[in-house]
Amino acid sequence: MNVVFDFGGVLFRWHPASFLARVWPHRVVDAESGTAVAAEFFQNYTGDWGAFDQGLIDAATVTDRVATRTGWPHAEVAHVVRAVPDELQLLPGTVALIQELKQAGHRLFYLSNMPEPYANHLERHYPLNEWFESGLFSGRVKQSKPSAEIYRLAIERFGVAPASCLFLDDHWANIEAARAAGWQALLFSDADAMRPQLQALGLLL
Repeated sequence: MNVVFDFGGVLFRWHPASFLARVWPHRVVDAESGTAVAAEFFQNYTGDWGAFDQGLIDAATVTDRVATRTGWPHAEVAHVVRAVPDELQLLPGTVALIQELKQAGHRLFYLSNMPEPYANHLERHYPLNEWFESGLFSGRVKQSKPSAEIYRLAIERFGVAPASCLFLDDHWANIEAARAAGWQALLFSDADAMRPQLQALGLLL
């Protein structure tokens, strides 16, 4: 089996509401306000942030656009944009899962919505080439999930059949898009919950 990992919320910590609570405590005082502020800032990865994810604009431009759209001070928005790499902390449980899948003989790939500056950061700080044979970052191919085109590009890059891929992602829209593209896909919450599902499929003992 070819197992394809998402990154944010799967291999690396990414929970926008709690992230903003840490970097903007003066604006985010509880979970409810954090969810609302995250929705306004990241626009569910459409709009300004979606363009950044797809590599269509750079960090300076997304900062300008978010500040103009929301009225939040430019310096505060820039602080959030700069803070994202530090938020992307490795999730040890998923690393263990990767090692188990590799030992079981499966091929591993990644498909991540990630602006190029953050992709560069991850490549500098983590052994992605040891864990994965290949992968796609949205910021480098100018496409993002759940667009059908990025799944087609991934298959082309990986050189595998869609039906041979099992995609692990934490967003239903991306799971549904993968399945529509002919992939198998499972919704990821955490490594402990994923392991028995992989065992049920016969991918792990």
